[in-house]
Amino acid sequence: MVKSYIKFLQFILFFVFSSLLSGNIHAQCAGDDGGLTVCDIPNLANRSINLYAALGGTPTAGGTWSDDDESGGLDANTGVLNAHLIRQSKTYRYTYTVNGAAGCTDNSSVVTVTIGGYSGVASNSTQCSANITFNLFEAFNGLFLGPQDYGQWYDNTTNKKVDPVINISELEGDYGFTYTIPAIGTCPEVSSTAVITVVRAPKAGEDINLSLCGSDGLSAYKNFDLNNLLAGQDPGGTWRDGNRISTGELTFAGDRFVDIEKIYDRFGEGYYYFGYKVLSQKPICPDDEKVAWIRLEKKLDFTGATVTVNSDICETEIPTANYSVTIKKGPAAIPNGAYYVTFQVSGLNGRTEIASANFNNGTLVFPINPNYFQDVGTYNVNIISIYKTNSLKICANIMGNLSDDLIIYPLPDLDNAKIAQTTTCQNQGALIQISDAVKIGDGIYDLTYNLSGDNQASGQIARVTFIGGNASFTLPPNLSPNPGNAVITITNITHVISQCSNTANVSGAIVIKHIPYTAALRMQIKNVCFEEPVTVSLTGLGALTDISLSYIVSDNTTSTPLTINLLVSGGNASFIIPSTSASNPGSYAVYIVNLTDNKNGCGVNLSNLSHSFLINAIPAAPSAAPQSFCKVDDATIANLQPNGAQYKWYISETATTPLDPAYVLQSENYYVKETSAAGCTSPATMISVTINDPAAPELNSEGSGFCGLDNPTILDLTNRTNSPASVVWYDAAANGNLLPSTTPLVQNGRYYGFDFSDATNCISEKSIEVVVSLTNCDAPENLFIPDGFSPNGDGVNDVFVIPDIDFLYPDYVLEIFNRYGSRMYKGFKDKLGWDGINYETSGISNGVAANGVYFYVLHFNKDNKPPRQGRLYLNR
Repeated sequence: MVKSYIKFLQFILFFVFSSLLSGNIHAQCAGDDGGLTVCDIPNLANRSINLYAALGGTPTAGGTWSDDDESGGLDANTGVLNAHLIRQSKTYRYTYTVNGAAGCTDNSSVVTVTIGGYSGVASNSTQCSANITFNLFEAFNGLFLGPQDYGQWYDNTTNKKVDPVINISELEGDYGFTYTIPAIGTCPEVSSTAVITVVRAPKAGEDINLSLCGSDGLSAYKNFDLNNLLAGQDPGGTWRDGNRISTGELTFAGDRFVDIEKIYDRFGEGYYYFGYKVLSQKPICPDDEKVAWIRLEKKLDFTGATVTVNSDICETEIPTANYSVTIKKGPAAIPNGAYYVTFQVSGLNGRTEIASANFNNGTLVFPINPNYFQDVGTYNVNIISIYKTNSLKICANIMGNLSDDLIIYPLPDLDNAKIAQTTTCQNQGALIQISDAVKIGDGIYDLTYNLSGDNQASGQIARVTFIGGNASFTLPPNLSPNPGNAVITITNITHVISQCSNTANVSGAIVIKHIPYTAALRMQIKNVCFEEPVTVSLTGLGALTDISLSYIVSDNTTSTPLTINLLVSGGNASFIIPSTSASNPGSYAVYIVNLTDNKNGCGVNLSNLSHSFLINAIPAAPSAAPQSFCKVDDATIANLQPNGAQYKWYISETATTPLDPAYVLQSENYYVKETSAAGCTSPATMISVTINDPAAPELNSEGSGFCGLDNPTILDLTNRTNSPASVVWYDAAANGNLLPSTTPLVQNGRYYGFDFSDATNCISEKSIEVVVSLTNCDAPENLFIPDGFSPNGDGVNDVFVIPDIDFLYPDYVLEIFNRYGSRMYKGFKDKLGWDGINYETSGISNGVAANGVYFYVLHFNKDNKPPRQGRLYLNR
């Protein structure tokens, strides 16, 4: 309370003192000018300074205020000044104006206010050097009034002025910076010091990156240290695979080695990114990571590629021609995409240029400036290099010779050319020779010509090659059908390659002679045997007397024409074909190629006159080998090999009558001959025939008797033969079924044994028949006979039987009696045992035997063994 009062007195005294110092004291409506100084800026009282109270005199209330120096702290409606809103320490003027009051000589007064400095409340700040810069004003405590503007910062370490924004990228540790606002009026200088702690940021370094040509081999990079991709990095960082599809090369934390060769082999060319991260030691700084890349490029192979410059023109097309270059890839694949093509054009206007175009499915096309091609001549367009537009040109692509010539052709001109007179035969070609065509360049041309005279034609085309102004072509035979004279005139000439064309007018004479008449000509040749002469007979030669004949003897291979001179008599002639022209058996044909009248030298090409003939060969002796058969198969001549209509079999080499196909074979020799379709018979071939018949098996001394108690099978029967390894058994002597070795033998069963030979694969023709007995059993001393049974239908002991008695005593008879001596049952071999039914005595319980004791008598009928009596008990 006391302090507030003292401050109030100080304010009054200050106000009075300021009033006394005022240079303008007026008794006016707006009062007198006043002034005040505010040094303690953060004081809350300085947020509402009443400027009206600072006016001298007796100002009239209700006036208006203006902030003359735009301090920004005045409320113009109330005249209250808020020093907290003024951002700069200086002296400000505020004018109070009263308008409309009567009798006022001056209606405004000024209050001058000096605002002392305020440097704020500094606060220490921790920054990361990775922020690069720091604004020192950010170091002020935000809980207090912020500092004024326009002060000066000082670096306490160097005592030098600094800008508010400082570079902290290379700093580490604590640094003091002082913000000072100078004294003004009675207000002292004020300062605030902030300590900035700079934490060094982790450094992942600067990327160096790596570019390699994978096609040149990467064996030196199979264990590449990724640290080589960076410079200035902190140690202790870790690498990661930054690719969309992992290369799989970094396999554990801390791994920094990669196999670049394997990456290229697996993934091909491209950018491969790897990130190096260094962790921050303090949370104020973030972790730092630098991503470096490895660029792998593939060498493009343009071997076999072609370049075409479109297109060659005639000199008349120069003003309007446009050109393009087409590059087509060779065998190697070229990816689609954009490429830079560096090319060079020869010629007066030629130079080197770079074009941009796209490869699409192996083809790239780009236009080329027509200014390169302005005169007749040959221009070479050479492709120097081709690279993808995104290529770093790491690989030296294989170019080969990629060039093409563009030719601007002159118009062909036949002025002053000549055609020499020529002579030919009717329907034969005439050689047309052109000379002195001095204005025609060497090359191939199409000539358009007409014929007049005894043979006429128009618009005919001939292709010729001019060399040194000379050329020739043959007039087609169809243009000289009439003997006599004709004139040939060339009317146009066209260069074949360029299609440059020009009119012409060059003529020459043709003389045409008669040819022989051959419409009635005929030829005859008879078939012959091998080594017999072949005679060719000709008829229909008309009035010809002396001819030359060219012919070909053909056996479907290329033959050299033969020429023979013949004298003709009565229209007929003949000759013998040399044996060397038809030296082997086979099918031949004679073709008359040309017939020439030796008197005038004119001949006729005969394309349709031919005749075929045969030189029949004698067949070679047939190929045959010794053969064997099974006797059981009854093989005949028809079974011998070879067989067929062309083969006949004989009983001797000299026999002429063949054996009947049904002749049954024996173990003896036979002879086979082959007859050709032409009736020629070959020499005989002898073979030996062997008829195999294994002997039938024999039963040994053990015979066919078995004991049924042993469950004998076919195998047991087999083992009682003299050929147990090869005997087979059937259930019938003919067309029977083969019996497996596990087949059980049955009493009185009939079995037929055949012997089978593995060596000849034959079965014996004859067999052995065996009737089996299963009663060859040794009888026991004490035969077991049951003493009762229970025929109640439960499936257990329902029938009274004596086990194995059918085998032990096959002729037994069993009789069963009741206690009255009446026989109830009589049984024997293969008869079902007694089931408790009375089969013998009528009128006893409807045939069903009652429970009780019954008596049996067993007649053995073997080995004079006496009958056995006993009793049994029936219990249902």
